[in-house]
Amino acid sequence: MVTTAAGVVDRFSLQLTFLLFLSVVVVTLFTALLLAPQRDEISEFYLGNREMTPLRNGLAMCGDYISAATLLGSTGLVALTGYDGLLYLCGTAVAWMTVLLLIAEPLHNAGRFTLGDTLALRLSQGQRSVRLALSLCTLAVTTLYLVAQLVGSVALLTQFTGEPSATTRTLCVVVIGTVVIVYAAIGGMPGATFIQIVKAVMLISGIAVTAVMVLHHFHWNLDALLGSAADNSGLGTRYLEPGLRYGASTASKLDFFSLQLAIVFGLAALPHVMMRLLAPRTTRVLRSSVVWAMGLVGFVCLAAGILGLGATAVVGRATIEQTDRKGDSAVLLLAHELGGGVLTALLSCLAFVTLLAVASGLTLAAASSLAHDLWGEVIRKGRAEQTEELVVARLAAVVIGVLGMLLALVSWGANTATLAFLAFAIAASAILPTLVYTLFWRRFNATGALLSLCGGLLCSVLLVVFSPVVSSTPASFYPDADFAWFPLQNPGIVSIPAGFLLGWLGTVTARHEEPDAYDEFQVKALVGAE
Repeated sequence: MVTTAAGVVDRFSLQLTFLLFLSVVVVTLFTALLLAPQRDEISEFYLGNREMTPLRNGLAMCGDYISAATLLGSTGLVALTGYDGLLYLCGTAVAWMTVLLLIAEPLHNAGRFTLGDTLALRLSQGQRSVRLALSLCTLAVTTLYLVAQLVGSVALLTQFTGEPSATTRTLCVVVIGTVVIVYAAIGGMPGATFIQIVKAVMLISGIAVTAVMVLHHFHWNLDALLGSAADNSGLGTRYLEPGLRYGASTASKLDFFSLQLAIVFGLAALPHVMMRLLAPRTTRVLRSSVVWAMGLVGFVCLAAGILGLGATAVVGRATIEQTDRKGDSAVLLLAHELGGGVLTALLSCLAFVTLLAVASGLTLAAASSLAHDLWGEVIRKGRAEQTEELVVARLAAVVIGVLGMLLALVSWGANTATLAFLAFAIAASAILPTLVYTLFWRRFNATGALLSLCGGLLCSVLLVVFSPVVSSTPASFYPDADFAWFPLQNPGIVSIPAGFLLGWLGTVTARHEEPDAYDEFQVKALVGAE
């Protein structure tokens, strides 16, 4: 086994991973083609088969949300920072409460295909401008998150081959991106749902087996696991206390709080998650689906915490940090110690499939917004035929996929976590305030929606541009430059309140109100049409 910076797995694991991944791709592609919409109906392409059980819907929601960052990045964060990493996982698990308690049911009742339909039902004036702004925000969120997945596929490849050549990087991104395009453009929602369910079942099974192996290794004694992790961390009891990463200074504490705000509130506004909320036929199925998703995501986070602690206890924090300073290799090193090349290959394949599934959902959400909101309602002003809109949706999936591939190749070396967190921050700062005001504020109007969407987007991006993410530190995009005046890496603590404030300001300063439209909208949001 290789345990240097050049890679963390042996040739056998690499070959087995490739065979497993190829098998999963072939089977899921073939099934996605069989499940692809057979009629030229946009409802089938956008929402697919709405007869699924709550468990299957919950698995698909879990698959849409849990990315490779949870399997690799979160376990690595726990392995390197102990308590702080476990605290980070809590935000991921709690985020679904926002979805269940705040937006799931009213959005489902009032929605049709996209969030743009919900806004159009609520706002009688300025619908097209609001749809245009919403499409821009959706494109920004999905593209950033998609690029993070594609860059992550190359980062995962380095665990096998070491620093890849330009040709290897390009080949990896193009292969993953092409498969994603096929899933989204041809399979639509039915195909994306199938790969999400397969990915969720594989993910839950894989980490459950590995977590059981970790607990068995320590004779099911959590005290022994924690004690061994502290001993092998090189930090003693400090490893199990707050402050290793996020509590060293006031700025780091605020940064962590800002990150958790973006995660907890951003999930409720991620476009591919909102599309999944519209898929169930009835609100009863929706509620049960979200509860299943909450339970499954919570289990994944719990298992990820066990794997992170187990990696430090079994492998050692120094070895993990030496192999990969970000800790992404922690779960693979742990797998090799516990199960040899076979378990390493299984988890590696699972990470690639996870990347593939999340990227497919993002591509479909972006394509749906561009085709339905931008083309169908803004450009064609609602006069587009279903066949025409379906063709545009498939072409949009191809364009989004190609754009994601190009940006992933250009941004090679970028921190995937930074890209993902920026996507969450934009969703929480621009889309969530608009959604909350739309659902619950009688006076809200198109001016407020435009200010909330555009202002939240610009605020998030500008704060990141003038933060240590871009300049002033050795880990920045431009380490030799220094134009960072915003001290935090995560803008949510400022941009989320700014998004809500701008939505309120635009509404109260506008000259028109829409109480009649809200009354009709409220009835539909509360009662729905079963």
